[in-house]
Amino acid sequence: MTERLRRVADAVGVPVPALIRPRRLAPGDRISVVAPSGPIPADRLDAGLEVLRGWGLVPQVAPHVLDGHRSGYLAADDAARADDFQDAWCDPATTAVLCARGGYGAQRMVDLLDWEELRAAPPKALIGYSDITALHEAVATRLGLATVHGPMAAAATFLDDAPTREGLRRTLFEPESVQVLAPAGARTLVPGRAEGVTLGGCLSLLAADLGTPYARASAAGGILLLEDVGEEPYRLDRYLTQLLRAGWFEGVAGVVLGSWAECGPYEAVRDLVVDLLGPLGVPIVEEFGFGHCASTLTMPLGVPAVLDAPPPAPGDPAAPGPVLSMGVPALA
Repeated sequence: MTERLRRVADAVGVPVPALIRPRRLAPGDRISVVAPSGPIPADRLDAGLEVLRGWGLVPQVAPHVLDGHRSGYLAADDAARADDFQDAWCDPATTAVLCARGGYGAQRMVDLLDWEELRAAPPKALIGYSDITALHEAVATRLGLATVHGPMAAAATFLDDAPTREGLRRTLFEPESVQVLAPAGARTLVPGRAEGVTLGGCLSLLAADLGTPYARASAAGGILLLEDVGEEPYRLDRYLTQLLRAGWFEGVAGVVLGSWAECGPYEAVRDLVVDLLGPLGVPIVEEFGFGHCASTLTMPLGVPAVLDAPPPAPGDPAAPGPVLSMGVPALA
């Protein structure tokens, strides 16, 4: 963590956390699959487990993953989902906890977890995105651990898209090979260079987390990753405005935008982000290829990074695009 980042964080009264990186995976490791949020079709789960076995891992499915719930939108009742997560995390034989899918529900079970017991367990890699943003934030603030914003065991992108699978595999087994991310479609909205600690995820979840025991006070000293799905521009406006009014963006070092699938015309989303976040005066890049999109990138959360956002060069396909370089591998 650089002295500059500490000065930025101190200026707004928020210390930059030194997040611990769990160890990387190796063939023969056990990976526990849990469902903190929505229900999972059994056939998609089976297909995801076969991928994990093909990597040499030993998947362990939590007991309540396929229970279902009368709501139709939860994988099981809150206590069962919390118990599954708790037991998987505290299992000394488990190296990583992989979420089966997102959806909705992680916020309903996070208060039921015994964080003292989780803190006493060996650090593990937590993998997921979308609704799992609530758990990424809780693990960062309560356990001080870096996590992995990446595809999930029963998600369509994981099952149907080879680049998505390979990106996650390399992050888990060979994290040095993906320390520098420069997707071909990425573009600069606000040029500049930023140093910070990666954080973020699904915008609507970050806004919903405000005021809870697991929300960080602000994104100060951070390179903020943002994406979402199925939210109209006015709703994205609401989330961003809420975070801005709460002072959550104060001291942020830079912003990296992922996918905005089914969020209305993309030009409207771009204009909204520039209108609301441009006045922050920090580098902002778009179309970075993570989130709810095909060939989604796996993004480390909680690690020091540098964002280089060169000025856009329209009409010059050889001009360098934005680059996000991690100061350390995602996993130790």
